[in-house]
Amino acid sequence: MSRVLAIDYGVRRTGIAVTDPLQIIANGLTTVDTRQLLRFLQDYVTKEQVERFVVGRPMQTNGRESENLKNVQQFVVQLQKAIPDIPVTWWDERYTSVMAHQTMLDSGIGRMARRNKALVDEISACIILQGWMERRQ
Repeated sequence: MSRVLAIDYGVRRTGIAVTDPLQIIANGLTTVDTRQLLRFLQDYVTKEQVERFVVGRPMQTNGRESENLKNVQQFVVQLQKAIPDIPVTWWDERYTSVMAHQTMLDSGIGRMARRNKALVDEISACIILQGWMERRQ
């Protein structure tokens, strides 16, 4: 089997999570400077077999589109042009940042480490991927 890669797209930083090859476990992979994201993904798929991208769809709590959605949609168009053989699935990312902060609290991560926005983005991508994996079953 091959991996599934989740993307928590942000204006400055983007969190990345990935499954193991058997698609059993979702793991945070890294956080990438968004300006380097497409290059990072192109490089990653040359080294690892990826069957799908799961991209967080930013929505407001009331279900309306968030301001960042247009940026994410533009990125997805670029991604599909650059890597056309790997399909993209959207995933509602509402509350993932809140859940990421709670995960950090629950795991005992200290206050200073919880301020690390890159870690929050990576955990958020992992939550997106875990949600997609659970729904798929």
